[in-house]
Amino acid sequence: MLSLGGLLLVLVAGLLVYAFALPRPPDTTDPVVFLQDGKTVDYCELPALDGSGKTANDIPKAYTPGCGASQTPMPILAECTEPLAEGVVDMRGLWQGVSGWVGHLERIEQCGNRVVVTAYGTIHDFRVDGTLKHGARDIGAACNNFQTAIHIDDDGVMVFRLFDLFDAVTRRMRGDDMIFTFIDGTEIRTQRICHYPADG
Repeated sequence: MLSLGGLLLVLVAGLLVYAFALPRPPDTTDPVVFLQDGKTVDYCELPALDGSGKTANDIPKAYTPGCGASQTPMPILAECTEPLAEGVVDMRGLWQGVSGWVGHLERIEQCGNRVVVTAYGTIHDFRVDGTLKHGARDIGAACNNFQTAIHIDDDGVMVFRLFDLFDAVTRRMRGDDMIFTFIDGTEIRTQRICHYPADG
């Protein structure tokens, strides 16, 4: 029978193998999103989610290229007009941190129960169904693999659970602001802007 220390060692070894040795899933990202600079878009002009265009299922899942995109990709869900799923709060737009991490920038796209968050060269593309299977398959700061399950709780908070083991970050609306809370408890209050800053 393995001791507690032995079990911990096996767990750590398994996480290291997953993080650095496991191959990434096949890249299904539409290459078109990298042909132009996403900083040229007006993010106050959001798609009408009226069901007149593509659904979330019609658009291939996007992944971060390599260890991070060198430029801001064009919106992944630009052609999706599927109405938001029941219980999903509309957080779409380009958000800039005004407290906490001042200057923090992230773009949120949504349709159906699908969400794409793009920040710091990383694309997080996922469904808010609480499963790892449909969660975000992400790249970490050390170019490592990690996976997150995401759900919307009863208060409309988008909760990211690392490996579906513990809450890592949350996003919520507070009036017109979007509040991004990091794993260490840091709360970043962000406000909607229309364009990426010249130096962003």
